Amino acid sequence: MTASPRTIIASLLAGLALSFTANVHAETPDPLPRLGLDGERLAAIGVSSGGYMAAQLAVAWPERFDALGLVATGPWGCAEGELGRALGQCMFTRLGTPDLSAIDQRWAGYRERELVGSQADRGKLKVYAWQGGSDGTIDPAVSAAAVTQFDGWLADPEAQLKKVVDATAGHGWPVGAETAGESLADCHASGPPYLLACGTDLAGDAIAWWYPSPEPAVDDPTAAGSLLAFDQGAFDARGLADTGYLYLPNACEDGHCGIVVALHGCEMGVSDEDDADVPTFVSGSGLNRWAAANRLAVLYPQAEASLANPKGCWDWWGFSESTWQLDPLQDSRDGRQVKALMGMIDSLQAVP
Repeated sequence: MTASPRTIIASLLAGLALSFTANVHAETPDPLPRLGLDGERLAAIGVSSGGYMAAQLAVAWPERFDALGLVATGPWGCAEGELGRALGQCMFTRLGTPDLSAIDQRWAGYRERELVGSQADRGKLKVYAWQGGSDGTIDPAVSAAAVTQFDGWLADPEAQLKKVVDATAGHGWPVGAETAGESLADCHASGPPYLLACGTDLAGDAIAWWYPSPEPAVDDPTAAGSLLAFDQGAFDARGLADTGYLYLPNACEDGHCGIVVALHGCEMGVSDEDDADVPTFVSGSGLNRWAAANRLAVLYPQAEASLANPKGCWDWWGFSESTWQLDPLQDSRDGRQVKALMGMIDSLQAVP
């Protein structure tokens, strides 16, 4: 008799040691497991460079994603493969604010080559956008351009787009009182670990917007699920760290859970916190508390620092692509990091 998916997954999870720290400290992380997670709920959310990457995933494959979160970040395609533009127009505004009409032309060119999803699928996304009005890393005008972009792209912006502006907040991911045990940055400033003590539970706010009437967050995600370290080596792409993380609620052992892909910003990845058991973003974003109560696995891929990418950012300007490319494809289906991240999602959704 063939074992049921529930039995297979339960056995697999038992083998992976269902405790919050067991696999985190493994010398050689296990491969990312095949869990048969469903494709009905797939969200991408990121902060700063992670927000740019989250948009790249959702715009490349909008038929796969239903929800997107943009935190302290700018519009999709902003850099157009140029570091100078990334710095001068997509972080600061020395070169002016992002040119959304030029970005639309970039998207149209990609669409002709089937390097992004359709306009209709893109228009169905549910988008949550947060920005700090005192952000000194991503100019608030750049974050506002991201909201304007999706306001023009979505079929019904009033029902699909939520914009939140904290006028005095700096650059990072705001958190509430539940992360009091973490090392936090002042809400009005910025700096590692870029978790801002703003008294705002962004994770809960975003999930409630994507999936209305969620179950209340659990108090202790370590008791309600497992944090698994996994080997990112199978997803070969320049700029990936050796190890990624997956928060898997105990309730997901039957496979019927959605996925949230949570993407850290620059200086927030595993390689930047050698003294920590896990990156602070993984343990302190607040996502795990809500995921455990609402049948959502949280995938925390990790980027690493390098000579080309000294702050360990996700690739939203083209550093991970071939050096001979005049027009890097980092914001398309052919982007190397986009492919790697979609490979991780495919693994989690594959039947064990």
